[in-house]
Amino acid sequence: MKNLVTGIKSFQQQSYPENKSLFHKLREGQHPETLFITCSDSRIDPCLLTQTKPGDLFILRNAGNIVPPYGASNGGEAAAVEYAVTALGVQNIIVCGHSHCGAMQGLLNPDSLSALPAVAEWLNHAASTRRVVLDIHKNKTGADLHAAAIQENTIAQISNLKTHPSVASALAENKIKLHAWVYEFESGKVFAWDSQTNLFADICE
Repeated sequence: MKNLVTGIKSFQQQSYPENKSLFHKLREGQHPETLFITCSDSRIDPCLLTQTKPGDLFILRNAGNIVPPYGASNGGEAAAVEYAVTALGVQNIIVCGHSHCGAMQGLLNPDSLSALPAVAEWLNHAASTRRVVLDIHKNKTGADLHAAAIQENTIAQISNLKTHPSVASALAENKIKLHAWVYEFESGKVFAWDSQTNLFADICE
């Protein structure tokens, strides 16, 4: 906790004065262009990764960057998506998975979650991911299977997003674009899914 308080002091003494006009402007409201959906994992920082400032991203985080199909959950995911699309008018939704994701490891090994019943129940929303991985990538094992699950999960969430009325309407009017990314934090690379080829490629190349 001490390091957090030290961080706040540093923010107030350095970062805030340097960006004072931005923070004052934020009082007037928020106008993000992107809804960024990612994992709760402490190793991923959306703003650091994209070099964005406060007000640029509307961020939704949970274990496994999962968006349940509309009506399948009483959690806050549907509300966050609806607010971002309808009230804020975001132009992009990014689902960003990441390397070494513990949620995907648990999804592939449900017996390991016996002491985490809430996590196990939550991951039921990613059952389609598990089925796809075990069917399509059945010849893979270990790290390769885990990596496949991480990629397939981001794609599955794109499909789930389309079941949300606000997203479906925005897509029909060509007001929004959906993106599936995977961030590899050990290399700093981000891989984006191409829906035409069904492949992931380095977004910067």
